[in-house]
Amino acid sequence: MPKTSARLLALLSLLQARRDWPGALLAERLRVSPRTVRRDVDRLRELGYPIAAVKGPDGGYRLDAGKDLPPLLFDDEQAVALAIALQIATTSGAGIEEAAARALTTVRQVMPARLRHRVDTLRITAVERTAPQVDSRVLLALSAAVHAREVLRFDYATPPAPGGTARQAKGAGGTAGVREAEPPRRVEPHHLVTWGGRWYLVAWDLDREDWRTFRADRITPRTPTGPRFKPRELPGGEVAAFVAGRFRGSGAGDWPCRGEVILGLPAADVSRYARDGVVEELGPDRCRLVLGSWSWPGLAADLGRFDADIEVIGPPELKEAFALLARRFTAAATGETALRR
Repeated sequence: MPKTSARLLALLSLLQARRDWPGALLAERLRVSPRTVRRDVDRLRELGYPIAAVKGPDGGYRLDAGKDLPPLLFDDEQAVALAIALQIATTSGAGIEEAAARALTTVRQVMPARLRHRVDTLRITAVERTAPQVDSRVLLALSAAVHAREVLRFDYATPPAPGGTARQAKGAGGTAGVREAEPPRRVEPHHLVTWGGRWYLVAWDLDREDWRTFRADRITPRTPTGPRFKPRELPGGEVAAFVAGRFRGSGAGDWPCRGEVILGLPAADVSRYARDGVVEELGPDRCRLVLGSWSWPGLAADLGRFDADIEVIGPPELKEAFALLARRFTAAATGETALRR
């Protein structure tokens, strides 16, 4: 029979692995009698673990959630995964960076040396954070509304118009650098997602009768939430494709502008920077690239970053965009202040 301390750890690990455990099965797994299992359960309860007795033909036990967080037991892979997740959380922009850093320190201190070394070899650092930070309480409120499928009301702070004067947004938590917010929005929240370092709420706008994406850092939820709703089907059926399509400028999930060129570079060199473009090898130093963007000048500029000769296959709009950029770049090089199409 294992020593009591080792047996308690083994029992705790089993209780964490599944919801309900018949007493006889626990005794079999631990190779002890049902009476010993009952005594060990009582010892864990004294240590603060909320273990409930499960009624039934066989009887059993369940590890419930308690008022206080008791010590937890992780295997090696779980401990490393937790430490990595906490490192990522310190750069998430979700308003939990300080708490995540403190939790990471706590976890690292109690790790065995072999695991601490594995964690220390991985350092995740945010080189630059341009996205605004979101209050973690806002994220929790949005997530709760999505999970409960309840209509959400919130104030939404919109950015100032080009050339306009920024004003404080009413009812938007005093967010600086924004103009007066629109009337409260009423939406059916469907997904809370991240894109490009920012948090977004994907929702059906009840007043505009259309799908919308809202930046979470501009949202101030109102309480209480509204009635429950039956979820609508998201266009395309997949939230990732829907969000990608919205930010590309097309609800269908594809770029509104797509062109084809031949570059004087090896396909292997181009494919590393082509994002979702299609690269076809034409020779040791030539390749075909089909790439998309939100505008033709934007696509031409994106292709121009490759240090190579470019042959435009099509469409004509892409050739015109290259000509436009050529005139603009020439004007910038010669110091001209006016530029005509």
